[in-house]
Amino acid sequence: MREIALLAIAITAFAGAALVPDGPMDFATEGAPADTAIADTAAYTASDPQAGDTDSYAAWVAGATELPRAADGHFYADANINGTRLTFLIDTGASIVALTGTDARAAGLFWSPADIRPVGRGASGPVHGVEVSLDRVTLGGHEARNVRAVIVPDGLAVSLLGQSFLTTIQPVRIEGDRMVLGE
Repeated sequence: MREIALLAIAITAFAGAALVPDGPMDFATEGAPADTAIADTAAYTASDPQAGDTDSYAAWVAGATELPRAADGHFYADANINGTRLTFLIDTGASIVALTGTDARAAGLFWSPADIRPVGRGASGPVHGVEVSLDRVTLGGHEARNVRAVIVPDGLAVSLLGQSFLTTIQPVRIEGDRMVLGE
């Protein structure tokens, strides 16, 4: 009986996704969106899969997110931090996620100057910031909870998506001019 109920729920969810206004897009016949900051193997997405977005569901099903190499040689991605969409440089050499002060405030994270202390060491010396835990980090179809991070109020030009998030996705690999997250 339980299996029949679960099958009915799965069929209803699948049918509902197919009937969504402006429903799933077939990029093979309609072409990819012009903004290609994040392209999934099954569909383009940079949004929260819990928001009901069928593209995010497709990314979750596909299990992989592909990021194109930018003109400066780096990989960038739009990820959601606690439900707020932010742009990150993917930094496989960073131990944890590092947020600029502006991005942290946009994601609803606040601190006082008294909270700032040395949190790490960068190429130019000590890095000062505030250690935090991010409730939820979502990139494509990948989500992690309670992700270690630091807020770096000054001196960081772009937020960094580091290992405290990237280790929740396996594998992370570079294939030519694409970074592939997941399988």
